[in-house]
Amino acid sequence: MLIVVDSNIIISALIKNSITRSIILSSNHKFLLPEYSLAEIKNHERDILYKSRLPRGEFIFLMKKLFKYIKIIKTEEIIKYKEKANKIMKKIDANDSLFIACALAYPKSIIWSDDKHFKMQKTVKAYNTKELIEIILSE
Repeated sequence: MLIVVDSNIIISALIKNSITRSIILSSNHKFLLPEYSLAEIKNHERDILYKSRLPRGEFIFLMKKLFKYIKIIKTEEIIKYKEKANKIMKKIDANDSLFIACALAYPKSIIWSDDKHFKMQKTVKAYNTKELIEIILSE
């Protein structure tokens, strides 16, 4: 299964050693993240360091470890889907349209997010962490 990961899922995995982190590190699924999300994660680095209580060196080590399992999708790969994604997310949350564009670029992919607004669109299947766990356990 191809899973487009919302930035907040990555941030959650960085803050706490939780089921979210375990899914990324031990699942046989392929995770995708739009390139622009790296800037969002970088913008939250201070908060992540504070909340996780990780020293910066351990934070960087953990980032590298997580990103061994996450493919960064270049903006050029998804740009042709951006207009359609913008229309889908226009009245929901336009800031998240690139996650939809990424999913559209990779047919049969799903979105993993705990943000409820992804479920307001009907073009790409979106699952929260609890639902994703159920899917993984049922395989």
